[in-house]
Amino acid sequence: MKYINTNKTSKLKISKENVCIIMDFDKTITDIKSQDSWDASSHMLGENCKKEMNELYEYYAPIELNYNLNFKQKEQSMTEWYTKCMNLYYKYEMTNEKMQKSIESSNLIFRSGAKEFISKANAEKIPIIILSAGIGNVIEKFLIDNNCYCNNIFIISNFIKFDNKGKMEPFNNHKIIHSLNKTMEGHVPKEIEEKVQNKKYKILVGDLCEDEKMVAEGEWKDTLKIGILNTKIEENLKTYQSRFDIVLTEEDANLFVLNEYIK
Repeated sequence: MKYINTNKTSKLKISKENVCIIMDFDKTITDIKSQDSWDASSHMLGENCKKEMNELYEYYAPIELNYNLNFKQKEQSMTEWYTKCMNLYYKYEMTNEKMQKSIESSNLIFRSGAKEFISKANAEKIPIIILSAGIGNVIEKFLIDNNCYCNNIFIISNFIKFDNKGKMEPFNNHKIIHSLNKTMEGHVPKEIEEKVQNKKYKILVGDLCEDEKMVAEGEWKDTLKIGILNTKIEENLKTYQSRFDIVLTEEDANLFVLNEYIK
């Protein structure tokens, strides 16, 4: 553990009855070595699609991880990136069959402790909202295949719909969730909000600094914010320490630590 704000953590009287969990998926619930959900859904679309996806990643990923850029610049770039990726699904004719085969042959890996934490939260009836800029179809199937998609889990992500012939239906790009607009407000349906509105405390877990915005700033006082710093540790450590109450890095970035807060 690279950092813990003991002054903050000692004041949070978290229990299984008064807490809900807000989590990112890619590189948070999944390991840093795991495929992300975009790759896991698309590799059946062929090598040309993969090449174009990689080119977009090489261009936009450094922007996403550059904390010296202002928010507006980054948000515009992320909108462009995610929209272009979604458009590649149309270009290379994504179908339900292709997506299912792609997910089944993907290399998605749980982060150490993630599966155990999800199981414990389910046993304790603690709501988990997975708020992801990835592909919801992948997240859902991954959790189902690993017997982790329980009644306490709610997935908010980019779900792709297919018609009765298995063809991809038009996606509303104005509704696309990317890493800089990933907030509870505006994306979480009312019926899910109602399931957590009586919870005094929240535990937020993400791997990007912008993930702290999954919970509204006005609620940060009662939110335990846990940041997983996967890359450029020395360069970004101070930034993460200023955003999160607990910072985990590659040497200790397992989710067993969460069990300590829901005993």
